[in-house]
Amino acid sequence: MKATGVHPRCADQPGSYWVDYYAWHDVHPNARIRALVGGRVPNSVPSTFLIKGLVEVSVGSPKIVLTASASEASEWRHSIWQQMLSATIPAKHAHRWRSPELLNNESWPDGRAKYVPNGLRMVETLLLREYSEDDVVVCYLENLEKFIGPETKVVAIHAHNPLGISYATDVYSKIAGKNLIPVNAAEFLKIVKHPVIEKYRPKIVIGGPGAWQLERADRLDEFNVDYLIDGEIERVFSDLFKRMMVGDPTLERIIKVPKSMQPTVEEIPVVRHRSTFGVVEITRGCGRGCQFCGPATKVGRSFPLEHIMDSARVNAGEGATEIMLATEDMFLYEQLPNFETNTSALETMLKGVKSVPGIETLQMSHITMAPVVKDPTVIERLTPLIVPYSHVQHKESTDPDHRMTDPIIGLETGSSRLFDIFMKGKAYPYKAHQWRDVVLKGMETLNKHNWFPFCTFIIGLPGETDADTKESLNLLYDLRDAKGTFVPTFFVPLENTRMKQKESAKLIEMTDLQWEFFYTCWKYNLHFWKGTKSTMKFSLGVPFYYYMLGRKLFGDGIKYPLYRFAGVPDRFMRKHLYLDFTGYKRSDGVMQAPVNEIQPGFQSVREKGLNLIDASQLHHIAPPVNVGAEAVPAASN
Repeated sequence: MKATGVHPRCADQPGSYWVDYYAWHDVHPNARIRALVGGRVPNSVPSTFLIKGLVEVSVGSPKIVLTASASEASEWRHSIWQQMLSATIPAKHAHRWRSPELLNNESWPDGRAKYVPNGLRMVETLLLREYSEDDVVVCYLENLEKFIGPETKVVAIHAHNPLGISYATDVYSKIAGKNLIPVNAAEFLKIVKHPVIEKYRPKIVIGGPGAWQLERADRLDEFNVDYLIDGEIERVFSDLFKRMMVGDPTLERIIKVPKSMQPTVEEIPVVRHRSTFGVVEITRGCGRGCQFCGPATKVGRSFPLEHIMDSARVNAGEGATEIMLATEDMFLYEQLPNFETNTSALETMLKGVKSVPGIETLQMSHITMAPVVKDPTVIERLTPLIVPYSHVQHKESTDPDHRMTDPIIGLETGSSRLFDIFMKGKAYPYKAHQWRDVVLKGMETLNKHNWFPFCTFIIGLPGETDADTKESLNLLYDLRDAKGTFVPTFFVPLENTRMKQKESAKLIEMTDLQWEFFYTCWKYNLHFWKGTKSTMKFSLGVPFYYYMLGRKLFGDGIKYPLYRFAGVPDRFMRKHLYLDFTGYKRSDGVMQAPVNEIQPGFQSVREKGLNLIDASQLHHIAPPVNVGAEAVPAASN
């Protein structure tokens, strides 16, 4: 918008301004000035808006400001896993190890955020049912001072990993030294300690998948948090927020929305504005029952196709060129009983999303390996709808443009014993003792079709023995020719899981075998992404790190795994390491699994020993109800 004259007018309305002349310019579609047709801007309009850089008019402040840390909002490299891993870097050393672009996010001319995590967009959307766009602002850290003011009642902060203590983050920051915090935690602290928040003291509300960290660390008082929300909020939000705004004394400070109140997909609205990575939810929940995972205990619910299409259009309409299909497992979309993959429904959905004008690329989030093995034709049919539309390229891809897709897969362990205890449903319809073969056969099928997954392992599961770690190392050795990324994480007991009372794995207690697993994974990754000659640059740096810091922090057990990572030949370290790669040369071809066909060990999710919730149990979700004060906990006297 362009204004040639803006001046005070009407002495009876102090703070009011008149826009005499204007012409349209490319501004945020909800910029308040758009609705003013040469008329008065009353002092009740709570905003600061910019008119073509010529004049800034500030009148009041919005009632509600929503924000997220720069690292969580970032679309860096168009990769969710690269964004997450980069945020594990110790903040103290971040300027050396990461691109400054990681924390550079785009705002609209009026200062509102162009994109933020999808969970925060959902909160905004729910608020806009009760409040106007004038009253609700979503912005980044650098614009908090522009919007927070005396009229601001609530600042709501999205928390994915606010203290940096989730699976990977805490580990990688601690490797560089004691008492270091990762980028994620440092960026969160910048928000809660912002001078403008301390000046005006609005109510602080924190929610998101990592909000539990603040409760567990007992830091709510330190950050002046008024309310912490944990759980799916769509069904209870309206009543809950009203009670927060008025300071209802019966409302507890820590609000845990029970699983019984999880919303149906009909209760979940289409977000009003663009999300980071153009996230579009296609399912919620999983139902495979892994004990360390919250969504695994909830039935997988699929969003209607029109809901998905509308969400994609919203993102594209506000500048997104990529859509990330968010799901705990893509193969659960419109699933059939017994976790049968509905390939036709997936094909229809993918064709629809990529047909939205403006969308150029698609990004996958999570999948599981068992459906790939049970029916390999699923990958054959979906590949033409996914791989050519990926932004990721790799020289080993056989796609004409070397494109590949990198969905996230939780492999977790190679130990059939630990697998049977903590995650047996992950392999369904196969049994725990078949997991190694399932992983290898599934990886062969995926790689054949240019699916090079991002695979996670969990080190330090409760009760893990050296024998268990050796099984994981054996699986890792069998994957030596696989195309993918292998990221070791450390067990953290997450909230809303069956293992929340367990002890976290500790770096100082890592065994020699666990360190070998850890650094062998990263040697694989280095070779896959940078080539076998890339380890030469670490040849001098790693010994220096070991003698100056690593040995002091973690003991001698880290030495030989580190040396393998740095490229020291295994023939010099055979007596100190479990695996031996002497004479091995990485193959550029498709890895070959040791088995051709695997017979399912289960025929139904109802069989004894399983704890699964499949699509046939969708009716267990209660229909929408009127939600009163009893829906959330009341404060105890």
